Amino acid sequence: MPQAEASAPAEYWVHRTSAGANNAECTANAQAPLAPVALYEDADLLVLYKPPGLLCVPGRGIDKQDCLSARAQSYWPGALIVHRLDQATSGLVLMARHANAQRRLSLAFEQRQIHKRYVAIVEGLMEASTNTWTDVHLPIAADWERRPLRVIDAVHGKPSHTRWRALAYNAAAKTTRVELEPVTGRTHQLRVHMAAMGHPILGDTLYADAATQAAHPRLLLHAAELALAHPSTGQPMRWEMAAEF
Repeated sequence: MPQAEASAPAEYWVHRTSAGANNAECTANAQAPLAPVALYEDADLLVLYKPPGLLCVPGRGIDKQDCLSARAQSYWPGALIVHRLDQATSGLVLMARHANAQRRLSLAFEQRQIHKRYVAIVEGLMEASTNTWTDVHLPIAADWERRPLRVIDAVHGKPSHTRWRALAYNAAAKTTRVELEPVTGRTHQLRVHMAAMGHPILGDTLYADAATQAAHPRLLLHAAELALAHPSTGQPMRWEMAAEF
């Protein structure tokens, strides 16, 4: 697996790549076709690419055992999950190399010291000035009768905060390319908030209407940026991966 250098003259150590390039690497690796693509690895952490459709952790049933964490553990024994992406979402996933790093990274997530940004394409033309951030505060609760769905619930929902900004408009398709920043980390938060605003993400089979679901064969949601302070050195680090869509 490729290992990146851990130092750079800039304030942030930054790695930029594209999902397409990483898919090509996976395909070309005939000796280990299920090898995870690592944007970065050191003694404490891994930054991996998760393709759409792959689970982060094993699910129930023999057919749901293939997942990013299992693949990672085959190449980095002892690797531990720190956070997850939905199966349908692509992009950057952080894993720890040992239990102490997992504790530090998990605490950083709890204290909102790890920053994530996503790119999505949503139904409709969202009314906002391009590149202007807008806040969404809509409480989210589990929909127990329709699990694993989530709902906006002003009484029982947990406080949920998303920031979004429009990046580009497609007037012909009546869609908006948006950047999303989850300040809180509720299950399905970005999908629920976009749908509640009347702008579901294209290809969303859980929260979009039939036409929006059929607009694309995959969920057009990608974890494009991850930034944190290294758990051992404190060095600010950031990784970026362009979406395929």
